[in-house]
Amino acid sequence: MFLTYDEALNWIHGRLRLGIKPGLKRMEWMMERLNHPERKIKTIHIGGTNGKGSTVTFLRCILEEAGYKVGTFTSPFFEQFNERISVNGKPISDEDMLELTNTILPLANELEATELGGPTEFEVITAMALYYFAKSNPVDVALFEVGLGGRFDSTNVIHPLLSIITSIGLDHTQILGDTYEEIAFEKAGIIKNGTAILTAVKQTEARQVIQTKATELKAPIYQLGSQFQISEQKQLQYGWEFDFNSLFQNYQQLRISMLGQHQTENAALAVMATQILNQYYAFMIEGRHIHDGLARTYWPGRFELISEQPLVIIDGAHNQEGIDALVSELRERYQDKNIHIIFTALADKKLDKMIAKLDEVADSITFTQFDFPRASTAEALASLSKSANKFVLPDWSEAIKRELQTETENDLLVITGSLYFLSEVKPVLSKLLTK
Repeated sequence: MFLTYDEALNWIHGRLRLGIKPGLKRMEWMMERLNHPERKIKTIHIGGTNGKGSTVTFLRCILEEAGYKVGTFTSPFFEQFNERISVNGKPISDEDMLELTNTILPLANELEATELGGPTEFEVITAMALYYFAKSNPVDVALFEVGLGGRFDSTNVIHPLLSIITSIGLDHTQILGDTYEEIAFEKAGIIKNGTAILTAVKQTEARQVIQTKATELKAPIYQLGSQFQISEQKQLQYGWEFDFNSLFQNYQQLRISMLGQHQTENAALAVMATQILNQYYAFMIEGRHIHDGLARTYWPGRFELISEQPLVIIDGAHNQEGIDALVSELRERYQDKNIHIIFTALADKKLDKMIAKLDEVADSITFTQFDFPRASTAEALASLSKSANKFVLPDWSEAIKRELQTETENDLLVITGSLYFLSEVKPVLSKLLTK
């Protein structure tokens, strides 16, 4: 039994030594011992390569506006570990985290002695979230973000009201496969019998895989661009405006304050989800809830404007699709600025194409590194760049200080790469900007 929050957190993090162990048997074993909390809550399952966290947050804010108590399970955390399990956007308390850990600890120890082996960090946290939302602090609905893939992800023990696949990209290929079809097959593993599946997947081959799985399971499918559409997109100073059209209802001039045109797709998925909830599950979500919820949605580290003077943006573009979206938005919104990029990433990403894309838009690019088990070195990243104005500075805080000291009103500083990196950067950056 743990007596302090720090002891509990250290034990949870210690589970990382077990790595990733795909499969649901350990989760099913724990659910059985916990008297199946996953069967006692209404859930929505959100998978995909990019856009999961944003879609969760858009949907949460709409549901909150409609008066619902909403649990969210997300990863990775950005500012504090507890935010991975939140209710109405508020991370659970240290006391609740300690209590949950002590609930799971004896099960983990018992499981360790079986042929299944001990649960991983992610399995422990998933079990804690399910128990919390079902028993410790019951919610009206819980939104569960897939950790990796879908088919064998620990969150896949739930039987949701509906499922969402936001996008497909070539990420985690060493685990999920090298092609869009292979990755789509893993993501489509969250589709359940007769349960609606919503998706904004673009690649024809990936869409076909999802369609085939949905047909096999008699799951109604709602595809962005077919059963629901975005139109009349308009760039705003702080965000985007768009119209939404679907089989059920249309909305004009929906506004989001999150930057990045791709966020309109995530918002549209959330709106479509509310229509399914209204139509088939007796939720009471009105147009004003949708307008107000979308307008106030905030998700840290996603093309986030940190400062206007000096102009600084952070963005967790940690794979090729994320980099493509970042570069597109920079070209759309800041073509009149000199763009200076600070970048680092995990070594297991497809870095050559990501860096080549950044080279296209950067007037200067500084490669750095951070303390994380899978992090690349600054030198290794720089070796992939063909920029004529590239720099190597392993100390990321010094790299930021240098850029801030020389930035003028014609410059834009973009700090991007791994979300784990940005979670370290943001508090330090905030202090530097207030000096």
